[in-house]
Amino acid sequence: MQDTGVTLAGILAARDAIRPSIRTTPMLPSGFLERATGVPILLKCEQLQRTGSFKIRGATNFVLRLSPEERGRGLVVASAGNHAQGVALAACSRGIDVTVVMPLTAPLAKVNATAGYGARVVLHGASLEEARTEARETASREGRIYVPPFDHDAIIAGQGTVGLEILEQAPDVEEILVPAGGGGLLAGIATAVKALKPGVRVVGVQAASMDGIQRSRAVGRALELTHARTIADGVAVAGPSDRTFALIERYVDEIVTCTEEAIAHAMVLLIERSKLIVEGAGALAVAALQSAAYRPRGTTVAVLSGGNIDINLLGSIVRRGLVDAGRYAHLVVELSDTPGELGLVATVIGQAGANVLEVDHNREARDVAIGVVVVDLLLEVNGTAHFEAVIRALGEHGLRAISQGPARLATEDARSHTR
Repeated sequence: MQDTGVTLAGILAARDAIRPSIRTTPMLPSGFLERATGVPILLKCEQLQRTGSFKIRGATNFVLRLSPEERGRGLVVASAGNHAQGVALAACSRGIDVTVVMPLTAPLAKVNATAGYGARVVLHGASLEEARTEARETASREGRIYVPPFDHDAIIAGQGTVGLEILEQAPDVEEILVPAGGGGLLAGIATAVKALKPGVRVVGVQAASMDGIQRSRAVGRALELTHARTIADGVAVAGPSDRTFALIERYVDEIVTCTEEAIAHAMVLLIERSKLIVEGAGALAVAALQSAAYRPRGTTVAVLSGGNIDINLLGSIVRRGLVDAGRYAHLVVELSDTPGELGLVATVIGQAGANVLEVDHNREARDVAIGVVVVDLLLEVNGTAHFEAVIRALGEHGLRAISQGPARLATEDARSHTR
């Protein structure tokens, strides 16, 4: 196993070096998560950091350690967005030329923000690994310094400053949940926390579709996975490096994973309950708590690692989260094709406290008798129990539901109109 140069002393030095360039992000209590878990939950809001994620910490520490000759050569980065923005701001604000290679699937908001910081953006490849290959070839071709997203001591040390802040802001913390892709943030936080308070549990949280760290731990060596799509694009990484894996093996207590549904639901809950916009990767710790993928034993800090998300994608994810939480439901009702029947349906649904989002009248459906109409409804309800209450209310008025179930909205636009 690779030995690394990441130490508490290096993390403390990184904090002093980057302090003028970053924010000390707030720590906010979460009532809804405390009620769900039975223990105090605090949210470490790195989505409020400069550039919208923790990545500015490691990027700034890396840039500050460059020699004058290295600064003159310029930098090249491969990133889905957050690392790119961190390096772009840290370097361009100091007069260093930066080229960023982003996969074609990178969120538009991250692409535009990176360019806005002064970097030249190149879109290449269908995955982060393909973008990374192009970035390394650019480094060789143009003589630039390649800035890895997590596989560098200076970057890990910079990310570890989050751990120092957590211990200062929440001295009674017993557990810390950290989103993880390649493991730079997780390794940095764990190194700092275990050096200062070894009794604090540190848990990494991954998207189930990109669980390279968990699989690596199962076999005892760093693995690379095939790219898979996930709404947590910030952690869509093939796996840890030997460097981050060594630190994770040494200091991290557990790795858990979350489904896409749990991640989407967590994003919706953070918007609704905490008024915080957090991207998929940034919501992983909350997803683990809310879905019970991890059950905390004491005061817990959930790190919200980033908040950079395309507005269009946010709308789709919010709708998906509402579907997965049972807040949008699909119902088909058979009615007599006479005046007032549709009005009765709407009245009963309204009295039951639900909201009609879509209505589709169908008189020509197969096997529908003459004089009968099928009405396809999209409802907004307050969970499964509420939906069942709506169906019972319809039945009490002689209205028969012939089909029911979750809404089919995951990739569609929600449309509040009657078609």
